[in-house]
Amino acid sequence: MTKIFLFKKKDHIFACQVKGHSGYAENGSDIVCSAISTAVQMTLVGLDEVLHLKLEQKRDDGFLSFKILENFEDEKAQTLLSAMEKTLQKLVKEYGKYVKMEVRKDDIV
Repeated sequence: MTKIFLFKKKDHIFACQVKGHSGYAENGSDIVCSAISTAVQMTLVGLDEVLHLKLEQKRDDGFLSFKILENFEDEKAQTLLSAMEKTLQKLVKEYGKYVKMEVRKDDIV
């Protein structure tokens, strides 16, 4: 199962952590893992390479996290992050057996 954690301050997302493999299908054929990865990676590219926000990133097999270090309340950043959150919510609704998401308020990553 994939577990997704979104971290918010004042209703603004400032960090995301994704752990585990969904187990929906074999590696390389898992559409749930692929969809999660695509949603999070696209958001990360937007924050990093388009908006040029200062980020902390960590990656490993079955693990991806990022934290916005400055200007996380930026309107464009929050638009990207909100779209990611809504996409992930739809995946949880459709594939809840394989993916869970939790929003944590004012937590430190």
